[in-house]
Amino acid sequence: MAKTSKAKADADVTSDAKAVTKEAKKAEKKAAKKAEKVQKALEKAQKQEDKRAKVVDPEDRPSAHEGDAVFGDEDFTFSDTLRVDRGFVLADLDPRSTPGYAGDKKSAALDLAEGQSELSDLQERLWANGRDGDGPSVLLVVQGMDTSGKGGIMRHVVGSTDPGGVRYTAFKAPTAEERAHDFLWRIERALPDPGQLGVFDRSQYEDVLVVRVHDLVPRSEWMRRYAQINAFERQALARGITVVKVMLHISSDEQRERLGERLARPDKYYKYNPGDIDERGRWGDYMEAYQAVLAKTSTRGAPWHVVPADRKWYARLAVQQILLEHLRGLDLQWPEATFDVAEEKERLAQS
Repeated sequence: MAKTSKAKADADVTSDAKAVTKEAKKAEKKAAKKAEKVQKALEKAQKQEDKRAKVVDPEDRPSAHEGDAVFGDEDFTFSDTLRVDRGFVLADLDPRSTPGYAGDKKSAALDLAEGQSELSDLQERLWANGRDGDGPSVLLVVQGMDTSGKGGIMRHVVGSTDPGGVRYTAFKAPTAEERAHDFLWRIERALPDPGQLGVFDRSQYEDVLVVRVHDLVPRSEWMRRYAQINAFERQALARGITVVKVMLHISSDEQRERLGERLARPDKYYKYNPGDIDERGRWGDYMEAYQAVLAKTSTRGAPWHVVPADRKWYARLAVQQILLEHLRGLDLQWPEATFDVAEEKERLAQS
C-alpha cells in the first residue's frame, strides 16, 4: 500500500513538472513573439526616420559642394558645369564625383524619368522641322573607355526618343572599303539629315585615340587629324548640325569591377572581350591621348563635356540634360500648316 502511494506521488510530481515546463515554454514562446514585434516596430520606425532624413548609401552620396549652383537652380546647366575650357586637366576630375547634382541614385532616376517626356517632345519638334529638308539637326557624340557606360546612354537616354527620327551609328574598326578613303569619309556619310538626331557610339576621335595609342599610323599623320576634325566639325555646324560631344570618364578601378561582373555573370559573357584586358595595360597612354583630344578639339562651336561616369545614374542624367539643354537652345516651334486648316476641317466634315 505504501509503495502504491509513493508511486502515485512520484507520478503527480512528474505531471506537475511537465505542466510547469509546458507553461514555461508557452511563456517563452509568447515572449519571443512579443520581442519580434518590438524589433519589427523598431525597424519600421528606423526606416521611416531614414526616409525623413533622406539617408543615402555612401556609394550613392553626392559630391556637390555647398553654395555651388546645382541641378534645379534657375541659372544652372550641366553643359556649362561639365564643359571643357582652356586649362582643363582630365586627371583632376574625380570619376566618382557628381558635379552640379545634390541628389542621389533614387532622385536621379526620378529626374531622368521626368526628362524623358521633354526629350521626346523636343525630338519630335526637331523631326517635324526637318520634314521639308531644310531644318536643324543634332549630333550626339559619345566617347569613353570600354565599360564606361556608352550602352547605358543609348538605352536610357537615346532610348526614350522616337527611333524613326534617330540616326544611330556605332563605329568599329574600319572596313576595307573605309580604309580606302580618308578617315573622315565614313563619318561624313553618317551625319544626320535635317530633323534627325544623330548618335555616334564612338566616332572620328578613334582615329586620334586608338590609332595614336597603337601606333597605327605615323605620328605626323595623327597629329594633323586634330585640325582636320575641327575643320570638319565647323563644316557640320555650317550645315545646321548642333554638335554635342560627351566623354564618359571612368576610373581604372571601376572598369576592373565592371569587367569582373561580366566574367561573373553568364548573361554578361557576350559583352566581354579578352582584348579589354590588353587595353587596360595601356590605360596611361589612353588618358594621355584623351587629354590631347580635349585640349585640341574642344572648340567654341563644338566643346567637349566630360561626364564623371563611375556612377552610372549620374552619367545618364547628365548626358540627358546636356542633350536637352542643346535642344532647348534651338527654340524649336511646331511648323506652320502648309494648307488652309479651316478648309480641310470642312472637307473632313463632309467626307
